[in-house]
Amino acid sequence: MEVMEAIRTRFSSRGFADREVEPEKIRLIMEAGRLAPTGSNEQMNKHIVVTDKALIHQMVAACKDQEWIHTAPAILVEVGANDRTMVCGHSVRLTDGVIAMSYMTLEAVSLGLQFVWLGWFEPEKVRSLLNIPDDYMVVAVAPFGYAAKEGSPAPKKSAEEVIVYNRME
Repeated sequence: MEVMEAIRTRFSSRGFADREVEPEKIRLIMEAGRLAPTGSNEQMNKHIVVTDKALIHQMVAACKDQEWIHTAPAILVEVGANDRTMVCGHSVRLTDGVIAMSYMTLEAVSLGLQFVWLGWFEPEKVRSLLNIPDDYMVVAVAPFGYAAKEGSPAPKKSAEEVIVYNRME
């Protein structure tokens, strides 16, 4: 699958088939994250893959009791250490994590899987469950696997509405 096809077919799956993700596919997804660019090439993020069913069930509570999460055969938790603020004012670890997550999401879709990024999670509960050291920020939580049912991407605004060349009017 080409990158643009993965972009066009990605959707947020909130229910997964009762099917494990093959170890080779997990390895390829993690490799995509490992190869993602990072600020000053510091590579201070970690990509945690949760596949233990009991731990996935415990993650439900850390994710605001979204019960469907227990259907995921795997959950990716992105964390970054030694955060600093870039000259532009943005967190370098947050930025690094979002880039890595984007790469991993597209690799997963190219392999026939779907991801869903969660905004509803409690970082301190995730930290405690996964034994994440205090100097790491929890950037993202994303269940993934084979979608239980077909889905489609959310509608997007037209190119004319979101693309600007040179200067905003």
